Amino acid sequence: MPEISVQNISKSFRDVKAVQGISFEIERGEFVGLLGPNGAGKTTTVEMLEGLRRPDSGHIFIQGKTWDRNERDLRKIIGLSLQETRFAEKLSIRETLRLFASFFDLGIDNVAEVIAMTGLDAKADAMVGSLSGGQRQRLALAVALLNSPQVLFLDEPTTGLDPHSRLDLWNILKTLKDKGNTTLILTTHYMEEAETLCDRIIIIDDGQIIRTGQLNQLLDPDTRNLDELFIKLTGKQLHAQNDER
Repeated sequence: MPEISVQNISKSFRDVKAVQGISFEIERGEFVGLLGPNGAGKTTTVEMLEGLRRPDSGHIFIQGKTWDRNERDLRKIIGLSLQETRFAEKLSIRETLRLFASFFDLGIDNVAEVIAMTGLDAKADAMVGSLSGGQRQRLALAVALLNSPQVLFLDEPTTGLDPHSRLDLWNILKTLKDKGNTTLILTTHYMEEAETLCDRIIIIDDGQIIRTGQLNQLLDPDTRNLDELFIKLTGKQLHAQNDER
């Protein structure tokens, strides 16, 4: 059984067909990049996978379970970090993590573990309002990892970060990948990020999958890298993102 099975899902907002009959499967422990230009339907697809939106048609199975009948069970095994995650400015990193840990009935050991994993030890007692962009993104990742998720959703986790902070997050995710216990669905506007972290790429445009496969399967003699392939397939270049629907 695949970890995630998406079967012909569609979603519309009034006259806008955001997702049109998408199907794919993701195996346990696989890191998959979901790519596409602004408005392609990536965020809507991910929100349906996360149980935040219901598809108009089609089915989503996570470990063989559906959101409509098993939401409580599925919430226990997933972690997610949205495009813009906001925390209380006057709580410290440690206090923020303890607050979220309480939602899962987790103890301080889990908090200490994710603080160490995300390299936030030196800032654990700093107020969220004093954190840099990179430190806030690490905190968002730490919150997503608190419950040791079997399925992790990261929606553009390094957007706006400087190259050093982006590399730091990549190294955290590589360590997670090496452990082999987590399945990752990553949306990103950075082609190098997808090339570095993902086992497989799914490219979406106009609400449909236009290409999927491992990087070496996707590239051809006319495309030297993922960036060139993306431009060739969509006729568009990725820039700073806007809200997708």
